[in-house]
Amino acid sequence: MTLSGSCLCGGIQYEITGPLTDVYHCHCSMCRKLHAAAFRTCAKVQASDWRTVKGEALLKTFESSPGEFKVFCSTCGSSIHTRFTEKPEVYALPLGTLDTDPGVRPNRHVFVGNKAPWFEITDDLPQFTENG
Repeated sequence: MTLSGSCLCGGIQYEITGPLTDVYHCHCSMCRKLHAAAFRTCAKVQASDWRTVKGEALLKTFESSPGEFKVFCSTCGSSIHTRFTEKPEVYALPLGTLDTDPGVRPNRHVFVGNKAPWFEITDDLPQFTENG
């Protein structure tokens, strides 16, 4: 199964040919600020399963912490993925830019110790104060 996604302006399009794993909601302050939302729902994908179909030149990076690079569209600001110096073979993919159903669902909330005070978690998924 091939998944496809794109940024808000459509300048970047990508495909994923492998499975998404380790799906979770992250409530850390960096994810909240990056996505301007209460949390980021994300999954891991093998870098070798990723292909940028359109807009490679629009991809920009920001080192949010040492060795962690947020990749985003330089036109519209959509978060595309995160790559890591320590694990270059894995990307963290925010599911919000997918245009197709990933067929996976989140299994936990992480960094709930940093969650937005105005947001209430109302599902039954396990919650971890840090990275669980």
